[in-house]
Amino acid sequence: QIQLVESGGGLVQSGDSLRLSCAASGGTFSIYTMAWFRQAPGRERDLVASISRGGSRTTYADSVKGRFTISRDNAENRVYLQMNSLKLEDTAVYYCAASLGSSWYWGQGTQVTVSS
Repeated sequence: QIQLVESGGGLVQSGDSLRLSCAASGGTFSIYTMAWFRQAPGRERDLVASISRGGSRTTYADSVKGRFTISRDNAENRVYLQMNSLKLEDTAVYYCAASLGSSWYWGQGTQVTVSS
């Protein structure tokens, strides 16, 4: 079973950039569709971005289109989320997730806090 560990979160100011990283182990990384979700206090966990197994197809939530970029390195078993022009409303715990069929596997999350 794949294990996921996120890193790169922190406290930044509005307009800043941040790059999240997710390291995968315990499975064949390239067979998983990968995604980033986020959950703000009192809100549901929402999909931010996803990337296909080979990395050729990506999807984004409307709220982050043009600001965030998801990418993956199958040789390094990593998936990234580059976040630019951060806004206050991007504050949340960000989760890395791996999908295979109907199964989802989750990391522990990393906090991103955007201040004014």
